Amino acid sequence: MTSTIPAFSPYDYSFHENPYPMYAALRDNAPVYHNADLGFWAISRHADVGEAFRDNAAFSAAMGVSLDPAAYGPHAYKTMSFLAMDDPRHNQLRRLVNKGFTPRRVTGLGEQITALTEQYWGECLDKARRGEAIDFVDDFAGKLPMDVISELMGVPEADRARLRALADRVMHREEDVFDVPEAAMNAAFELIAYYQELIAARRAEPRDDLTSALIAAEIDGDRLDEDEVLSFLFLMVIAGNETTTKLLSNAMYWADHFPEAKNAVLADPDRVDDWIEETLRFDTSSQMVLRTTKDEVTVGDTTIPAGEKVLLLIGSANRDPEVFDRPETYDIDRGNWDGLMSFGVGTHFCLGAHMARLEAQISLRHIAESIEDFSILPGAERVHSTNVRGFAHLPVALTLRGEN
Repeated sequence: MTSTIPAFSPYDYSFHENPYPMYAALRDNAPVYHNADLGFWAISRHADVGEAFRDNAAFSAAMGVSLDPAAYGPHAYKTMSFLAMDDPRHNQLRRLVNKGFTPRRVTGLGEQITALTEQYWGECLDKARRGEAIDFVDDFAGKLPMDVISELMGVPEADRARLRALADRVMHREEDVFDVPEAAMNAAFELIAYYQELIAARRAEPRDDLTSALIAAEIDGDRLDEDEVLSFLFLMVIAGNETTTKLLSNAMYWADHFPEAKNAVLADPDRVDDWIEETLRFDTSSQMVLRTTKDEVTVGDTTIPAGEKVLLLIGSANRDPEVFDRPETYDIDRGNWDGLMSFGVGTHFCLGAHMARLEAQISLRHIAESIEDFSILPGAERVHSTNVRGFAHLPVALTLRGEN
């Protein structure tokens, strides 16, 4: 069955440019695909992806959530925190993290998100007034999410640009290199060293920030140890920063490619929530996540042996025509996004989903209220990552309200 489609590799740069034809081929011809050369399986249909997310007895996260060999193994939790754990430890650690990463703390970031949005988008508008184009990633989307996380953690403003650059390097993958590149590894080590120093500083002098709250978190005498605090801070950089940066740029890119959606949002900024949800469905930042089979498991009519790596193709599930009508159309009037897989399902549902949506709601609404039109210019460059989909650069021309 798998021979009827081209070989699928999440490392291929051509796949990064447009994964959706491959996803459609997988759903139709090889819904449980096996790449023996790279040593993984891939599940592409919505129903199967959802079942694998929910079936923690069969599909384990404890060996990691990325196909990259350097990130795979029993050490995976050291960088991916509770994402790379199974219950009961996953649930115990998640409960402890929740003590610091509370909805109240996240919602309380609204003022800071608004202030940062006004600062960075104001600089974009100034460029537009001078007749200049902006790079939506460099000038806005690449700054806001990392600064929000840094604000949450208590990172000083003077250090934030450096941390943004390191976070970008951690995610980059080189063509024909089937692992974490050396530059990404070095960037990860730098980030870890920085957060180790931050944790030490907060132990000595606690403040009203997430880092101090994680250090102090306790349930029935159970506390987070040094590695657990560190791994969660590192996870926030990857899961909380990169995915939101890509969500914002993907929203701009696809709205411009589907003018009805763009015109609707610019005419009525109250439609921003619909804009966000359809972007999450149509071209989600997090395209895939890894699991490992604990025992032999049957998916559809295919049996996967124990101990095998299995990619859950979230991006494919969100385009499954069995669940979403006209899945290849970007339609903010869809009105029903039940079945969205972008933040996972079940016990591993993304802890940062509320924060990602809050950042997108505040920033994209501010953008929609301030401009009359925008257009994507030539020169857009995609990031190259096995897990995350979005842009490294996105040139955009702005037309300000009342100034066309």
